[in-house]
Amino acid sequence: MSTKTMTPVNPNKALWEKGDFTQLAATMRESGEELVKKIGVSKGMSVLDLGCGDGTTALPEARLGARVLGVDIASNLVEAGNRRAESEGLSNCRFEEGDASALQNLEDHSFDMVVSVFGAMFAPRPYDVASEMVRVTRPGGKIVMGNWIPGDPTLVAQILKISSAYTPAPPAGFISPMLWGVEDQVIDRFEKAGISKENISFEKDTFTFQAAFPSSTFLDKFRYYYGPTMNAFEAAQKEGKEQQLLAELQDLFRKQNRHPNENCTSIPATFLRVTVQC
Repeated sequence: MSTKTMTPVNPNKALWEKGDFTQLAATMRESGEELVKKIGVSKGMSVLDLGCGDGTTALPEARLGARVLGVDIASNLVEAGNRRAESEGLSNCRFEEGDASALQNLEDHSFDMVVSVFGAMFAPRPYDVASEMVRVTRPGGKIVMGNWIPGDPTLVAQILKISSAYTPAPPAGFISPMLWGVEDQVIDRFEKAGISKENISFEKDTFTFQAAFPSSTFLDKFRYYYGPTMNAFEAAQKEGKEQQLLAELQDLFRKQNRHPNENCTSIPATFLRVTVQC
């Protein structure tokens, strides 16, 4: 009697379906478009956007004429992405549910470019993620990742750092997604996937969150719609530390806001842009 090996369930699915990341993604549109213009997307190119959310970079890629498949673990974000593509008449862009650690439905060497901006970094089993990205990229194609940097003084790294202080210790074997922001870690993962170090390059870049509301309202988007922060507030509430967490984040958002009008938000966040030549 044969036994079938089951792929482990991605523990992040519930996390990213818990809130509504579209509330945050709405503040990231301009930076998403700017990044896509930098990375060499062109008409007719086949692009996989991995951990795509509702299309912050996938839709700009399609507007440039690429054939785009967006893959995300969260079904609500896949639905939102398909709605956005349909509303813009982008028949060259579609979204489907999938796990960056196991792209079972995608054939080898089927994309000219794989893009993952603050997406695949949160998937479990990072060595599998690197292997899968390399597998589905054609020889001569490239992979571009945008990853938050551990300990960076800008917004997102600090949100995650502060939040982690209020949440229970992760389970044994947990690998921090922030390690995708460490160059040596990235090199090791892609080398294990068959990429030579010489074909991996790094550049510090900036994503700017822009909103026509104050930083306190922007913080509310993280508090009520962003899974990791939602979990932190729930844990802090159980320990009677909810107001302490809120005060820390309020101070962070206020200090990080660069907009001259206090009723608007413009907060830059530094990330590591990784380019892999396959």
